Amino acid sequence: MRGRGVAGMAGLGVLLWALVVRGSLALDLGIGRRVRPLGPLTFEIAAPRDVVFDVVAGPYLGRTPRALREKLEVLERGADLVLAAHHTPAYGLRATTLETVRFERPERVHFRLVRGPVPHVVERFELRETADGTELEYVGELGTDLWALGTLWGDAVARTWVATVESSLAGVKAEAERRSRPKRA
Repeated sequence: MRGRGVAGMAGLGVLLWALVVRGSLALDLGIGRRVRPLGPLTFEIAAPRDVVFDVVAGPYLGRTPRALREKLEVLERGADLVLAAHHTPAYGLRATTLETVRFERPERVHFRLVRGPVPHVVERFELRETADGTELEYVGELGTDLWALGTLWGDAVARTWVATVESSLAGVKAEAERRSRPKRA
């Protein structure tokens, strides 16, 4: 009988973990909150700042390209603010975060987590003109509750989060540079 109780508790623990990872269960307890930095990551992009901004903003403010529909779902669109669901593979599951994304053309894009695997994330893309094109800097912060236990969870989430952002920004760099190449005659 005792074995079933332990197995049941373990099963419940796995279920809760999976719900939190997927973003289906958002825990914002507000106790023992610890905040850690995300980034900075810096990308030198051989493209004008307006082009880089358009590559970042396009899937949110315009029509989401078919290639991104598995990763991005815009739920509500305004002139410079959207509510978007981001879908990311994590720990063998499909994690979904719900975020507001606010655009300040042409120098800044802000992200704020509404629902996800941690209670607090704010991020920003800063776009600065350079002699060779654009410098895109990513900075943010991620917060978790429950002191040391939350810190361990936050470290795991941050690794996946930053790797996802880094991959996405590598794609932004490639696309902006492709759009900026001179056309062949």
